[in-house]
Amino acid sequence: MSMSFERYMVDMVQPMRDDLTRIGIQELRTAEEVEAQLPSAKGTALLVVNSVCGCAAGQCRPGVAEALQHEVTPDHLFTVFAGQDKEATAKAREYLAPYPPSSPSIALMKDGELVHFIERHQIENRSAEEIAADLTSAFDRFCK
Repeated sequence: MSMSFERYMVDMVQPMRDDLTRIGIQELRTAEEVEAQLPSAKGTALLVVNSVCGCAAGQCRPGVAEALQHEVTPDHLFTVFAGQDKEATAKAREYLAPYPPSSPSIALMKDGELVHFIERHQIENRSAEEIAADLTSAFDRFCK
């Protein structure tokens, strides 16, 4: 039985995508989708740069899920998938300056401007609960 690499990656990555989309986060799969949604999102927008790495599964995605149970949450929820939807991720990263590419990472934007950013190095050494606490603090500060 032979399987193409592309099919294998789709099958392998889909559950990682589902971790975020099943909690209401909209996936942006193309640069055009990013351009149509991210800069024009009025109010607050959460952007999760998803990844296949272990810290994305162990801390980032669960931390985001926990944070979204908070009483105050962003108006818009978006995700791009680094290494999979390359053009969408590259376009999204244009809005994350001055931070270098980092995946996974989590950005909070207000009226198109970056106001809070959690880089990979701040994810991989923290628990999901600590990441959720960081996010809920940012939600309370910027999303009211």
